[in-house]
Amino acid sequence: MTLLIYLAIIVTALLLLARTRLGFYPWMALLAGIFVVLMFSGHLSGVAAVIVWLLYAAVGIFFGVAEIRRKWISRPLLGYIRAALPPMSETEKAAVEAGNVWWDAELFQGDPDWQRLLSTPAPALTDEEQAFLDGPVEELCRMLDDWQITHELHDLPPKVWDFLKKKGFFGMIIPKEYGGLEFSAHAHSQVIMKIASRSGTAAVTTMVPNSLGPAELLLNYGTDKQKKHYLPRLASGKEVPCFALTGPFAGSDASALPDTGIVCKQKYKGKQTLGLKLNWEKRYITLGPVATVLGLAFHAYDPDHLLGEEEDLGITCALIPTDTPGVEIGRRHNPLDGAFQNGPNSGRDVFIPMDWVIGGKEMVGHGWRMLVERLAVGRGISLPATSTGAAKLASQATGAYARVRKQFHTSIGKFEGVEEALARIGGLTYLMDAARMLTTSALDAGEKPSVVSAIVKYYLTESMRQVIDDAMDAHGGRGICIGPSNYLGRIYQTVPVGITVEGANILTRSMIIFGQGAMRCHPYLQEEIAAANESDEEKALARFDAALCGHLGYSLANAARAFVYGVSGNLLAPAPVSGPTARYYRRLARFSAATAALADVGLLVLGGAFKRKEKLSGRFADALGYMYLCSAVLKRFEDDGRSKADLPLVQWSCEHCLYHVQEALDGIIRNFPVRPVAWKLRVWALPLGRRLHGPSDALGHQVASLLLEPSATRERLIAGIYYSDDANDITGRLEYALKMTLRAEPIERKLRKEGEIYRPGQDYDAWLDGLVTAGVLGSKEAELLRAAKQAERAAIMVDDFAPASAPVRKQPAKTKSRADTKARR
Repeated sequence: MTLLIYLAIIVTALLLLARTRLGFYPWMALLAGIFVVLMFSGHLSGVAAVIVWLLYAAVGIFFGVAEIRRKWISRPLLGYIRAALPPMSETEKAAVEAGNVWWDAELFQGDPDWQRLLSTPAPALTDEEQAFLDGPVEELCRMLDDWQITHELHDLPPKVWDFLKKKGFFGMIIPKEYGGLEFSAHAHSQVIMKIASRSGTAAVTTMVPNSLGPAELLLNYGTDKQKKHYLPRLASGKEVPCFALTGPFAGSDASALPDTGIVCKQKYKGKQTLGLKLNWEKRYITLGPVATVLGLAFHAYDPDHLLGEEEDLGITCALIPTDTPGVEIGRRHNPLDGAFQNGPNSGRDVFIPMDWVIGGKEMVGHGWRMLVERLAVGRGISLPATSTGAAKLASQATGAYARVRKQFHTSIGKFEGVEEALARIGGLTYLMDAARMLTTSALDAGEKPSVVSAIVKYYLTESMRQVIDDAMDAHGGRGICIGPSNYLGRIYQTVPVGITVEGANILTRSMIIFGQGAMRCHPYLQEEIAAANESDEEKALARFDAALCGHLGYSLANAARAFVYGVSGNLLAPAPVSGPTARYYRRLARFSAATAALADVGLLVLGGAFKRKEKLSGRFADALGYMYLCSAVLKRFEDDGRSKADLPLVQWSCEHCLYHVQEALDGIIRNFPVRPVAWKLRVWALPLGRRLHGPSDALGHQVASLLLEPSATRERLIAGIYYSDDANDITGRLEYALKMTLRAEPIERKLRKEGEIYRPGQDYDAWLDGLVTAGVLGSKEAELLRAAKQAERAAIMVDDFAPASAPVRKQPAKTKSRADTKARR
């Protein structure tokens, strides 16, 4: 009985701590009341009572008396943080401060407000945006022949370039007052996704002018004169833009940018003009070989102090017409045989007037902030859209192929090995689409969620890699033989492009997501660091002490919440809905609290060394990232009206995500360098051990089955891509064959039941004619089987080539003249 009383008191106290964030003094009063009750009831007495009250008094004095707390706790901790805090460069500071926090902060802080998630408006298209998708985008997709683009031309056909420019594809983000389409982030994403399902080259070509580049930088930082000149020309396609940041010796480390701009005066158009003399070398620049206007990032210096006292002005961005004297457009790169235009460029002693700097003279030195702020937005649209488009195509095509392709008289999609791959394809595609839509909804609501953008860039491109690998495995030889009828091969070849660009995935996971997330999402960390950098000692101590008090309450609440939710098997965690998804909200709430508690301990114990613990940081990124993906799935289920038919996809996706969160937390604990601390972390984060095992085989079977035949759920899964049931289309022949197969299957089952089985080596037409003659089949049934067999053959056949016409591309010319470059534009 005594033990039960103790347990009841402990659980009640922990629940109060977990569900509320009481201040220090209310908690001390509550504890005193508990101790008094225990003493009067005889459950606390003797030496135990003395020890408890001494500890209580010590905590009360050291934490409750401000002067003592500041002297013995806050001041030493402030000194520790100052000593452990690594120096932060201006580029790091700009990256950390880019954008804002949103739902990521709710997940990071351990007590997510589900109503904030569920009240986010569902993504929607205007009538004008829908008309553009149904009209010009649909027409563009019909024009695209990926074999012609990637093998024969290694470029888009001239008619496609003209169509993109004429219909405004390059001006989706540009306001109508400048001649653009002024589309929402969701519409922008839908357009890119649909094109990507048809041609990666066309998608990238459309994506770049609407992503990080001159138009976006001009819109946010340009002068009125620059906007009026360039934006209408960019919207109409008269100017083709690119942006040059990466060079041979500066990639992730932008602070090492060797490209320079020296402030000077020089004659320009007959007048002495203030400007910059530029020298640079860049590579990997998409649209660079055909660009007419070059956005350039360089490091500006003012040795003659023409602008002021500072000599090192910092990273700066400018717009330079590519026909400017001294600009050299290099030969093309060949990124994994992708046909999109990409190549190097350079400049030697290129003089530009100061008003070519984006934003004019006042924005010299502000280039890095401009870039990271806009990347925080654009990274959440373009690559997630192309990745989701590829995944949806894989779901549509692989599901159809796996039903049409038969071995042992059975569709290969019904074999468990292939079914396992189909389950991942379907589940990951649903998950990717949900994350894409939630992110564009946030962007359209005015958020600039830099951490979320990094999450969807990383996890959607990685999920796409898995989906395409599985699709290739399911297709077997059908996938690996490149030719006009192969719809997967080029996607498979160019998967690493998405993994690499806009922040390479290794860097994004190991440094950006958690590194930026911890700084931006933590409610007290930034204030504590700001206090540590405060020059006035007393002011620094006061700021730090106030932040520390809040931080302690925050940490205790998260630790208690994680333990109570975990030890109760998530039953005490809150859920905003009832029904089959409620358990996933509860698990998310528990893991959110556990991640917050672990992060706090890691930051406290490791301090500045955490910056170098990239493996731990990557596991924290996994925890935060998969929690975001899971919450996006739950939000999509609500937005789609809680359709029961979609539940297998929802459950598979949630269980996949939550399993990976659990494994990330377990990995953090197993590899935490201070082992005594790690033991305590396990009690908080995983009190009942690792109990999640990912989606079951039975659930995977349900998901795979959804891909194998038409249904409303399958339509929702692949919605937004280009496909048809035209038997002459590269993927349409799959849908046509699927429909014919489904119509033929009842007849085939009837024949098998009657013992009439087609044997390999038989003449299929003669076999059917014999069945008709014998009265086993009607003539219409025989014609249907014959048509289904022909459709199946067309769907599974691969291309072959005569030896003289084997698909080996000619080597590019050794040199490329300025006249040739201009002709391409």
